[in-house]
This record gives sequence, structure tokens and C-alpha cells, in this order.
Amino acid sequence: MVSRHSVFYSPLIATIAAGFLEQRGLTAEYAILVKGQRSSDLIRDGIVDIMQSAVSSNWGPMERGESPLPVHFALINRRDGFFLVAREPDTEFAWSKLAGQSILADHGAQPLVMLKYAARSNGLEWARVDAIDAGAPEEMARAFRQGRGAFVHLQSPDAHRLECDGAGYVVASVGTSMAQVAFSTLCCSRDFSGTGTCGQFLESYRDAREWVRLAPAGEVARAEAAFFPGYSLAALTAGIEAYRKVGCWECDGEIPRELYEQALNVFQSEGAVARRHPYAEVCTGQ
Repeated sequence: MVSRHSVFYSPLIATIAAGFLEQRGLTAEYAILVKGQRSSDLIRDGIVDIMQSAVSSNWGPMERGESPLPVHFALINRRDGFFLVAREPDTEFAWSKLAGQSILADHGAQPLVMLKYAARSNGLEWARVDAIDAGAPEEMARAFRQGRGAFVHLQSPDAHRLECDGAGYVVASVGTSMAQVAFSTLCCSRDFSGTGTCGQFLESYRDAREWVRLAPAGEVARAEAAFFPGYSLAALTAGIEAYRKVGCWECDGEIPRELYEQALNVFQSEGAVARRHPYAEVCTGQ
């Protein structure tokens, strides 16, 4: 199950879409987390084996004393995967241009914390931005098409579909506007992490990750197209190419301790965590 559905998570989607699980005799069902569901509950109750999430998803529950919580065992993205889309092209975009402007900002916990951090890292005080909560990503994109907001903050393929349709222009990557970070990860129960099935999955995931990094972007888009009904191959391909350029998938799948600590830095700087949480309490690996 995924907490978000985007080509940002192509290394995970490709395990199914491109047949990498089948090569090791595994099958899987793919689903998207819906409002009211909690990944930690689904994993604890054995409903979901593996969830796309983020290391930051453990910190709030840890501070509330919740247990057991998932363990994060593989990195998907080492950069934020959101883009800023404007109404006009701007090859010389600067974050200062957001001052006094309205932006349809994703108000999910991690996306908003990262956006604020990127703004401040580039000399922009967030208080100078009119940040609008327009709902879920599809609602944000629809509101932007209807004329609301000077900018919209989206993952792809939504960001690049706006561009392909001539309804907006990608002017900035949030990910390249700030330090690399443990942004999205795979997690499971601690019991499942020690199983042979999890080991086989991880081998398949690493193969899929390399294929997504190196195969022609159009080939990846075609393999994943069935997961994105209503999106053109052009939008899917553009999104995949953009994530490659950003360098989101340039890692071996381990969750580097330094990227975990940088995620903590981001959340701590924005007052989104009460304390620093040890790597070993959240992640397996290094």
C-alpha cells in the first residue's frame, strides 16, 4: 500500500508493473491509503505487509507513546518530490517571487514542513506567503485550472500533466532547493522484516529501482501506465525524467543515517518534533 500515488514512487510501482516480483515467485496487491486509514494500524493488524511511507511518520506516534510502530527498511527517494507550478514559464525563478503570492500548498504534514524549510533555506519567510489548503492533490490541480492561486505545489504526474496540457509551467523543484533528505521509505512490521518473503521483496525492489533509474523513461512510463488511468504517456514520461534529473533515486535502497538525521533537522527547525528520535528505533540497516 502507498500513502501517496505518484510516479515519484516508480521504484516501488515497478516491482509489480514491470514483473520484478514475479521473477522471484511473488505477487502483490497495490492499494492507496484512504482518509481515515492509518498505516501503522494496517501493518500492526497484518492487513498490509509493506507500506510506502516516511521515517517522519513514526515520530509523532513515538512522542505519543504508541507501540508497536513500523520499521523502515528501504529508501525510495532521497529528495523531496514536489514541484512548484506557475501560470507562466519562468526560467529565472527565485523563491523570493512567492512573497505576497498565493500558493495552493499541499498541507500534508511532511510536504508542508519540507516546503516551509525549502522557502526559508532560500531566504523567504513563510509568513510572506499566502498558503491555501485546497484539499487533496487532485482538488489542488482542479482549483489551479479554475484560476485559483498563482502557484500550485504538486508531485508528478500531476505537476507535469498541467504543463503538458498548457495549464501551468513547472518552475522549481522543492527537492533541489534544499538538502537531500530521507523523504519516502518502505516500512513493515519488525516481525515481517525478518522473513524470507521480505528478503525476496527487497531483492526485487533493488532490481526494479535500477531498472527505473536506467531504462528509457518512456519505457518505464508505458509499464506503469495502467496504474495511472487518465494520464497521458507524455505526462508520465516527463515526471519520470524530472525525478531522474532531481536525483531522487540515486541510492542503493538503504536508508543512510545522514539523510535520516537531515529529515530530523528539517522537522526540528520547523517545530514539528519535540525531540530527536534515534535512528535504530525507526530504521533497520546502517
